[in-house]
Amino acid sequence: MRVKQWLREPILHFILIGFALFLYHHYTARDSGDERRIVVSQAEIDNLARQYQATWMRPPTVTELSGLVETYIQDEIMYREGRALGLDRDDSVIKRRVRQKLEVLSEEVIERAPPGDADLAEYLQANPYKFRQPAVVSFEQILLTTEGSGVAIDRRLAAVRSAIEHGADPATLGIATMLPYREEGTAVDLVARSFGEQFAAQLETLEVGKWAGPVVSGFGMHLVWISARTPAELPLLAEVRPLVEREWEADRRARALAAEYRRLREQYDVVIEAKSPETAPRQDTQP
Repeated sequence: MRVKQWLREPILHFILIGFALFLYHHYTARDSGDERRIVVSQAEIDNLARQYQATWMRPPTVTELSGLVETYIQDEIMYREGRALGLDRDDSVIKRRVRQKLEVLSEEVIERAPPGDADLAEYLQANPYKFRQPAVVSFEQILLTTEGSGVAIDRRLAAVRSAIEHGADPATLGIATMLPYREEGTAVDLVARSFGEQFAAQLETLEVGKWAGPVVSGFGMHLVWISARTPAELPLLAEVRPLVEREWEADRRARALAAEYRRLREQYDVVIEAKSPETAPRQDTQP
């Protein structure tokens, strides 16, 4: 009974509240003191000087270095004050920057052993679309018509063929155009830039050494002579090793970051509050 009565005493409550306030002040005051203390180390000053020299190709003067330090202090103060106000929360730019820095730190722990020839050869074969050299073609073309179809095109085609058979210069036939009459050893993807994808694709199927047509482009109908064509091919590793090594390394980093993200995501309870299933992202989506 005495214990219960003692626990009800206001003086005890006052003491406990005072003790709690003391603890709160002790820890918060210490944290606040740390937050209000800015230390600019010699290492940081040296780093500021190196950055200045890398930009201006000379070391900073004493006055300039002092200004750099003061700017560093200003940035730190404004950052801490903004963070104290919660300005860093719900800011997509800050989140993106922090994510980029975390990814850079994550990349530092990725295995850096260089790939061997076997690794690169395997990657080359598994990703031929990244390294395949396009077909190369040499051809001449005559623009027959920019419009019309059927009988009219057939007549025009027959007339141009007949003129060529009777010795006419093909370069003087057809409709005048800014398109090149002749292309020599040109990659098919470059041909597509001038004549269009449809035209370039047809060049890879035409018979070499024979006038063929009509060949369709965005400009009209063409009569085309293929003089030479080298098919698309996958180069040897020795010919493109630097490119394959660069792509291999980029792919390794991407896979390592994706694995790290999956590991971290498993540690979070993610709740997506979507209004409808159609607007909710898939829960199993990976980066």
